[in-house]
This record gives sequence, C-alpha cells and structure tokens, in this order.
Amino acid sequence: MSPAWSDEAIWWHVYPLGFTGAPPTSAGAAGHRLRRLEPWLGHAADLGCTGVMLGPIFASETHGYDTVDHFAIDPRLGDDADFDALVARAREHGLRIALDGVFNHVGRSFTGDAGWLRRQPGAADYDTFEGHERLVALDHAQEAVQDYVASVLGHWLDRGADGWRLDAAYAVPAEFWRQVLPRVRARHPQAWFAGEVIHGDYAGYVARSTLDSVTQYELWKAIWSSLNDRNLYELAHALGRHDDLLATFAPLTFVGNHDVTRIASRLDDHRHLGHALAVLFTVGGVPSVYYGDELGLEGVKEEREGGDDAIRPAFPPTPADLPAAPATSTGLSAAPAHFEMPADGRDVFALYQRLIGLRRRHPWLARARTSVTHLANRTAALRTDAGGDRAVLTLLNLDDEPWRCPADITHATLAEAGDSGEGDPAVVPAHGWRILIDKPA
Repeated sequence: MSPAWSDEAIWWHVYPLGFTGAPPTSAGAAGHRLRRLEPWLGHAADLGCTGVMLGPIFASETHGYDTVDHFAIDPRLGDDADFDALVARAREHGLRIALDGVFNHVGRSFTGDAGWLRRQPGAADYDTFEGHERLVALDHAQEAVQDYVASVLGHWLDRGADGWRLDAAYAVPAEFWRQVLPRVRARHPQAWFAGEVIHGDYAGYVARSTLDSVTQYELWKAIWSSLNDRNLYELAHALGRHDDLLATFAPLTFVGNHDVTRIASRLDDHRHLGHALAVLFTVGGVPSVYYGDELGLEGVKEEREGGDDAIRPAFPPTPADLPAAPATSTGLSAAPAHFEMPADGRDVFALYQRLIGLRRRHPWLARARTSVTHLANRTAALRTDAGGDRAVLTLLNLDDEPWRCPADITHATLAEAGDSGEGDPAVVPAHGWRILIDKPA
C-alpha cells in the first residue's frame, strides 16, 4: 500500500550535479554546491509542486550514476550539513524530498566490499551495466548486498528523505526489492519507492518487487509521438494500457527527465506543448516536471560522450537572475551547458502553474481512469473519471480547423484552455485544447 501522500505528489525533478554547475569529475572539486538549490525551492513551490526529486547526490566518480559511497554526499555538492539544510529549507516550503538510488551497479572505485560485485564463474572481470566498463554490477543474490542497500535507504530516510527513485530498477531482480523494502518500510511506513523501468511488464514488476510505482515511459513516448505524427490513435492505445496499470498502482508520469530530449525540443510544433501538458496533468499517475521544462528550455540528448550536457544545464543562482533573453553565461563555474531562457519562458511557466493548480484542486486524478469518448487522427476527447461527480474532459485538436466535440458536455464547465476560452466550450480552436470539469446532474 503506497503512502497516502504520494497520490497528491507532484515532483520537481532536478539533476543536482548539472543544476549546480559541478565539475565533470569529483577529483579535487570539493564545494558546497548543494546549497545552490535552496534559493530555487520557492520556485518549485510557486510552480505548485509538492516535492523535489533529486538526481544522484552521493559520492561518485563522474555523472553520479557511478556511485562509490552511498553514505556520503558527493564532495562536489557538499556534505551532510548541506543535505540537512536542504531538507530543512524544503520543509519550510512544504516540499518533500526524494533521492535517486543507484543500486544495480556502482563505480569502479566503490568503497564497499569487493566481494559484493558480480562476476561470472571463471571470468577475469566483473559484470558491467549494459557494457559500460566503469559501471560494475552488484551481486543482488547476496544477503550482504540486500543488507547494505536496506541500510542505505534507511539512513537517508532517517535524515529526512521521504522517498526514493531507484535507478535502473529494470536491471535488478524484482525479488531483490521484495527482500529489501519490507525491512525499510518497517521503520519508515510512509516512505515511497519508485523504480526506473523503461519497458516490459510494468504491473508485473510492481507486483513482484513491492515497489509503489515505476516510470511510465510508454505514455511518455505516446504523448510526444502522437502529437508529432498527428495520430491520436497512438495516444489512445497507450492510455488504454495506462488505465490497466492504475488498477494496481499509480505510475510515475512525465514528459521530460534527465535522460531524454526535452519536450520543447521533442515536439515538432510548439503549439502542441499545451496538449502534452493537458494529458500529463489530467490522467492518472504521479506527475513529475523536469527542471527547466517549466521555462520552455530546449535540449537534445545525443548518444555520445557528453551527450547529456544539453539536457542537464546549470541554473542561475536564484530565480530572480533568470535572464529575459537568451544568455551565454550563468555565472556558475564549470557549467556543463550554458543557460538560455526562451522568449516565452515565463508564459510556459504560467501554463505549467495553471495545469498543476488544476491537478492539485482535483487530487483524485491520481487514481482516476481515462476513457476515450471520441477519437480521430487529429481530434480526441478523453474522459478521466473517479466515479460520482468526479470527472474531467480533456479535448485535443491537432487540426488546422476548429473542431466541435460531439461528446455530451451539458453539465461541463470550462476549467483551462490553450486559448481565451471564450465561446462555446465544445468548440476547440485549431491546434487548441480545453479541459472541462464534468459534474452530471
């Protein structure tokens, strides 16, 4: 049973090493950069988010996913005192904290027991993660590894974390989490655990692992792909599968994260950003917003060394320092990519803020089911319903002409729209979208 608070969670997802402009390696790069997140907590709260989901913050060799000590803050980011200060400031803003735990593999210079690393019989070297020579796999069959991971999870929950994103969970046997998580939950029954699962049987993995949630990559892909192709049948198909998942858990939903091209760059037509967000915030699940997406930042992930830099930029010292126009420098040293504020960045922020506000006013959406009441290539009506008088209609029009939704909206009232919202609420302008609250008589 997931903690009750998680159904109302909306995460602001941050990659700290990039956000704070940390150098690419930890050698000789000590600093207290974690403190640079503190001035931005108010920004996350103003956006409407209820928590901050941090990327890796533990001692590592380079990008954070090559952890060497799970009990120590990365020296580039600071120390325990910096973490404690961040948690305290987050609490002042009413924000929870989730941490990123990499427990499928570790860095080559891992400080734990070398006997915990997995090696095939007769092999000269340890197993690695997806061929990455510097990422060495843990042996999840060992009870000592289970004990170690349980102690790490509990340690940071003791220090104030509220939950965990478990990196590369798809590569970890589900039974491993089934052994580990009950021990942690015994001391922290209100903790929330979400696993990174890219493909496969999401519901089956949750059932076997006892995780609370997994990442919904299938819906992520369908959102931007269906908008680009103007083929809403793809979205409808994905929503049908998404609806099945909601029978047992609330997936972690998103249109951007630290591993994928930003939504502003992914969409072929920027007019369809609102459509993507309307879907994200009106269907079931636990939504997250990747830092910078709420400002319309662009960034393309490339499959090369340093190919993540563009989607993990350093941010200015405070929200007040956001430039009004594209800038070439942030004032933060060793930034992996310069910060550029889009001309419509503040309008995009307001759009996110409005839709997150709608989501928070209707927290029941986290477990609500979505049916498609009208479907064509370029137009769709989605009804997300939790029973009783709790229903939302999301109308999407990707066509070059206005569209009148044939669904019965006799008792519906307009809540949000990608236009002024004037006129007949059933008529959606060209490339427009509308969200209506439906309360049957």
